Amino acid sequence: MRYARSDLSEKWSNAGQSDYFCRLIADTNFNMIRDKKNTSILLLLFVGVLMGALDISIVGPAIPSIEKTMHVGGRDLSWIYSIYILFNLVGISLMAKMSDTYGRRWIYVIAVAIFGLGSLVVSVSHDITLLLIGRAIQGFGSSGIFPVAIAVVGDIFPVEKRGRALGLIGAVFGIAFILGPFIAGFMLLYFDWNALFLINLPVAILLIFFAIRMLPSTRLEKKPVIDWAGIILMAVILTSFTLALNNIDTHNIIDSLGSWTVLPFIMLTVILTPILVMLEGHQQEPVLNIKLFNSTQVRIVGFIAFGLGLFQSTIVFLPKLAVDLFGVEPPKASFMLLPVVMATALGSPVGGRLVDKIGSKIIIISGLIIASVALFILSLLSKNLVLYYTAEAFLGFGLAMRASLSYIMLNEVPVKERASTQGILLIFISIGQLAGAALIGAIAAITPGKVSGFGIAFLVMTTLSGALVVLAFFLKDRKQELAGRQPI
Repeated sequence: MRYARSDLSEKWSNAGQSDYFCRLIADTNFNMIRDKKNTSILLLLFVGVLMGALDISIVGPAIPSIEKTMHVGGRDLSWIYSIYILFNLVGISLMAKMSDTYGRRWIYVIAVAIFGLGSLVVSVSHDITLLLIGRAIQGFGSSGIFPVAIAVVGDIFPVEKRGRALGLIGAVFGIAFILGPFIAGFMLLYFDWNALFLINLPVAILLIFFAIRMLPSTRLEKKPVIDWAGIILMAVILTSFTLALNNIDTHNIIDSLGSWTVLPFIMLTVILTPILVMLEGHQQEPVLNIKLFNSTQVRIVGFIAFGLGLFQSTIVFLPKLAVDLFGVEPPKASFMLLPVVMATALGSPVGGRLVDKIGSKIIIISGLIIASVALFILSLLSKNLVLYYTAEAFLGFGLAMRASLSYIMLNEVPVKERASTQGILLIFISIGQLAGAALIGAIAAITPGKVSGFGIAFLVMTTLSGALVVLAFFLKDRKQELAGRQPI
């Protein structure tokens, strides 16, 4: 086919059109490169969070071996789990704030390195004291892995793609609780329990290597101001709260609350909390930015996060409920948790993708309604196994809306507050978990008949979940969410 000179001139001599196509090609190539790099970073973050989550789920299967080799039991063994959670809570505010101040890359590297060091200490320990020290170091290191991972997602993904990324990160916990027991069971057939923690070392080294190469870095333009007073005060409050709840004797609630192992920690928590709030209101760079709670969205997310922690705590009691209802042995009762963890693992990425399409409000409301139905079914204490598994699956799908809470916080806060607010979100969830475990234990203990006590406790949880459904209706819809988003 031939073209007239005038046609060719019209097509190709138009500089503006030519520039347009050049820019279009350049933008397409740039977006392809950026998407590929972001996918690699997401994989890096996924593995890091999975490493931290696995070290919670593999502890259970290792407990009998630890008990046998170290000749300990009871409260000492319970601290293997509790001290990890405690130091995770203590470190969250510090690690998150340091990430916002010094940049994601180096704080993530430091957090992974600390976690690796803790894993090394645990793997070489031959007495309970050294083991607990190692678990404490692990918990402190893990406190920087998750909030930094969520903050990086907010930094590199545009708002319309954050949901699916957050959903994948959220699925890690369900995957960890599926893989953890199987990995532990397989390795314990051939190795001592120490090997479960030794395998973290090569993983940590690879994570550090690729984090240095791939994660975004921040160049400081001015000398940072660290709110050490706020960080220390928050750590003391969280430690006191955790110790108070862990020391409560659920078989003798009233006397236990007045004991020297509980009452001083409760008083310390009550006294120091308002002092922290007043202190943070006057800090130049507060670790807990009170002004953020002026946002209705942030306040609602705080309540829902606390409620989410309450509902997650019910999972701890499901094996006990299975033993009482169906007469199964404890090991089999633990495997009966598979529906809830699989539903969480599947629901998180699906929910994340739906957030990108329809917004977080609908996902959160739907998740809370599904969780309410699950908790109500459990409160019936039915001995129908199909109904029990259905309730577990519903609970898992309901809890999968956790990524939507992170999504809202990323949209509502400035870039310099992203990791800090994710840390606060984790603290709200963890406090809910601790309070929920204490509440369910207390209700079950003071109710005649252990099984009926669980029924009443789950019914209380159902009522709380229903109240949160109403509260969630005040969240922004998708249109408002996109209009009020924070820039990348």
